[in-house]
Amino acid sequence: MWVTTAEMYTQPQKKFRARDEAQVLEEIRLTGERMIVQRVFLADGDALVMPTRRVLTILQAIRQHMPEVERVSSYCLPRNLAKKSVAELKELADAGLRMAYVGCESGDDEVLALVNKGETYASSLSALDKLGEAGITRSVMILNGLGGTALSEQHADNSARLMNASQPEFLSTLVVSFPTGEARFRQGFADFEPLNQHQLFVEVERLLQGLELRDTVFRSDHASNYLVLKGNLGADKTRLLAQVRQAIEQPQQAHLRQEWQRGL
Repeated sequence: MWVTTAEMYTQPQKKFRARDEAQVLEEIRLTGERMIVQRVFLADGDALVMPTRRVLTILQAIRQHMPEVERVSSYCLPRNLAKKSVAELKELADAGLRMAYVGCESGDDEVLALVNKGETYASSLSALDKLGEAGITRSVMILNGLGGTALSEQHADNSARLMNASQPEFLSTLVVSFPTGEARFRQGFADFEPLNQHQLFVEVERLLQGLELRDTVFRSDHASNYLVLKGNLGADKTRLLAQVRQAIEQPQQAHLRQEWQRGL
């Protein structure tokens, strides 16, 4: 399934483990000697699962050996912030962690349980609030179609509710897909029926209608999306809704991506 964190990091070639600290610090030093770097992403998994001390050590090494770096960012699973205080996150922000990419995927508890996400509306909101209070920019991802046909409406409604409560700085939607096939996904979500293109647009429309965001950069431009949307919510909400409605009512005029243009 596309980018649900549980599957992305349970593939044999992607199993997460923290790398040796001395090796990471040496690579930071060598990189700083060889090139000028302005942005750093702490890859490949969620670096914030590590103890705060370890992340601080890495951030301090980046500051020492790569003084030109303007922004450090990381993935972030909400549950990995449960034991981190706002004060700890502020330390990380002061040390250079500027942005966290949070794969909430849905704000609906039933959908989250069925896809074995390991999160709830409450855990996601708590993490987003902590990051916001610490001054770390939040970029949130919601998966279009994750609830299938049966749960599409509540998936859209509760995802909008989560975004309204947290007011993230960035929000994006991606389309759910199944690079390893649907069989594994259906082990937990046996009644799942994927949305067709039209239904995906209807769900996005419902999500946008429910969003009451004051100043959030919105993007639906990932390669998985049929319809590219870019704007600011709330300033561009009316325009974005008009684009989605055209895709629903007149798809031939909506400049949609063809299947061969889509990907992961």
